[in-house]
Amino acid sequence: MADFMLWSWLAGLGVAGVSGPLGCFVVWRRMAYFGDTMAHGALLGVAMGLMLHTNLTMGVMVVSSVIALVLLLLQRKQTLSGDTLLGILSHGTLSLGLVVLGFMSQVRIDLMGYLFGDILAVSVADVIGITVGGSLVLLILTKLWNPLLLMTIHEDLARAEGYPVDRIHLIFMLLIAMVIAMTMKIVGVLLVTSMLIIPAAAARNLVRSPETMAVAAALIGMVSVTLGLAASFYLDTPSGPSIVVAALITFLLSLSIPPMMGRHRTLFAKR
Repeated sequence: MADFMLWSWLAGLGVAGVSGPLGCFVVWRRMAYFGDTMAHGALLGVAMGLMLHTNLTMGVMVVSSVIALVLLLLQRKQTLSGDTLLGILSHGTLSLGLVVLGFMSQVRIDLMGYLFGDILAVSVADVIGITVGGSLVLLILTKLWNPLLLMTIHEDLARAEGYPVDRIHLIFMLLIAMVIAMTMKIVGVLLVTSMLIIPAAAARNLVRSPETMAVAAALIGMVSVTLGLAASFYLDTPSGPSIVVAALITFLLSLSIPPMMGRHRTLFAKR
């Protein structure tokens, strides 16, 4: 295996291992559109990083975190519905990012790479960053697992139990921002949310508890990365979209599992 393929594979496995468990909560809490909003804002983070000559991943994380904070503040005012706010921020930040990139004519930009990913350009430093960042996300998610589950079932009940619901919700959104920043180079801005929701949706059809669903989502994501990279190598197809197509095929196959064999009957089954 060529070195660049090995680093790409390892980076993809790391991202899948983190996005799978986190994506379970995105599916349960019906936050897929929020993930799209954060992903579209990532392009603005790339533009700001290029403009300020800083690390692009850090720029994406900062901008995505700011979007999460702005969204939380706007939701508290309750002047507009949540989906309307998400639509405004999603398309607004994506367009603003493209406009900013348009002004930087002196910088050569692989826009297709940012939009659809360029996993084959992953370096050793990227793999190390994904490993460290992913481990941090999983550690925090493990600490917040029980309160997040309770908030998913009934937010008022979580408040009654004494959990700081608003703070936990903010931390959860920041974790999504961090994962999106790591995943952007793998599948790109336009497809990044797919790594959060498709493996989790497929796992929901196969397991019987939230914990096993998180593990299954991570494994499905890893299988999708492996199959997608293999297809990209042998069929000369785009790597990022190939990974997403592999995840989609896995999801479609999971639908064929008879309900009595795989589909769990918990509260989370229909979320």
